Amino acid sequence: MNQAGEPAPSGPTPGASSRTTRIRQLRLVGLVVVLALLAAAMIPIVLQLGPPTRDDLMERAGLKGKAQLLIGLKDDQPGVSQRLSNDVWKGFDVDIAYLIAGYLGFDRSQVRFLPMESEDRARRQARDRDGFVTVDMVIASYSITKEREEEEGAVFSAAYLQTEQSVVTLASDKGPVSSLEDLAGRTVCTLTTSTAIPRLRQARAKPIGRNRISECVQELHDGKVDAVSSDAAILAGFVTGDRSGDEGQRFPSLLRNAKPLRHWDIGESAAEKWGVNTGPNEALRDLVDLALDDSATNPRNSAWEQAYDANFRWQQRFNLPQPVAVQQQPDPRKVEVRQWPWERIALPAPASSGSPAARPRAAGPAGWPGPGRRSSGC
Repeated sequence: MNQAGEPAPSGPTPGASSRTTRIRQLRLVGLVVVLALLAAAMIPIVLQLGPPTRDDLMERAGLKGKAQLLIGLKDDQPGVSQRLSNDVWKGFDVDIAYLIAGYLGFDRSQVRFLPMESEDRARRQARDRDGFVTVDMVIASYSITKEREEEEGAVFSAAYLQTEQSVVTLASDKGPVSSLEDLAGRTVCTLTTSTAIPRLRQARAKPIGRNRISECVQELHDGKVDAVSSDAAILAGFVTGDRSGDEGQRFPSLLRNAKPLRHWDIGESAAEKWGVNTGPNEALRDLVDLALDDSATNPRNSAWEQAYDANFRWQQRFNLPQPVAVQQQPDPRKVEVRQWPWERIALPAPASSGSPAARPRAAGPAGWPGPGRRSSGC
């Protein structure tokens, strides 16, 4: 008893304390079970309604277990895509093809290049010894245009290169050629599929079309046409000719009786943006965009810059005053993919210090075309 004569309160008995602990433990276990059941119930909903994973896209694209990736290229464009006599392929488009293939998990021995003509790019029809072959993707200096998407059925990735329309003449042609109107009354060769033909007619030039740009340049050397019009990045290799870069870069000649050429900047306002055509395989298009996004934003991935330096940068001095191509990869298209938290944690940290944000977009050469007239679409 206490001093007031009342009984002292008794503390919890050992048995009661044990029962309370067990009840708390059971409640905790029950809560964990409920949360686990809720999580298990949510996973199928997330899987069904959320964005796909990269593996999902690989499965949908038909790439899981695929032994060989077929890619259609031009074979007659020095600096862009050229097939050499030993069946080795070289050029910017070739390097971009290897960049994308590597991201998709294919090594170089698993990539097969096939030549194709301009009119077959929308249908993805390339050639081999047995006839036509439908390729997985087309990386063939293919300009992105609404007409090609809406009328021809091409399905383009984001752009991987930006260049512009230009004109080439013999170096002995004093010009000047500062616009297409300066070609009035003159015969100008371009690709049959190029929508520059109506523009040349509007300028009162006399356009003729050929299936291969090398045919146009050969006719220029032979004196059959006065000029050739196409994308600057395509024509630059022909203007460079057999001249070498500081590190010995050089293009094997495709042409007979080649003469010095001159590259004219005609001041066209439209940008030519090249994209990859994957046809109706939208999952493959998304994977290509993921590859291009990684190339543009991953500070450890310099494959695009290496391709530009190896194929275009060293040519610039031979093509002045015409810019060959913008020296920065175009902005990529973002593709939403699902990643579990533990996958994000497992990602290695960027090699460079600071935020792993996209590399800054460098401005193109002075006077480089911005938004304006539609692409002529070579």
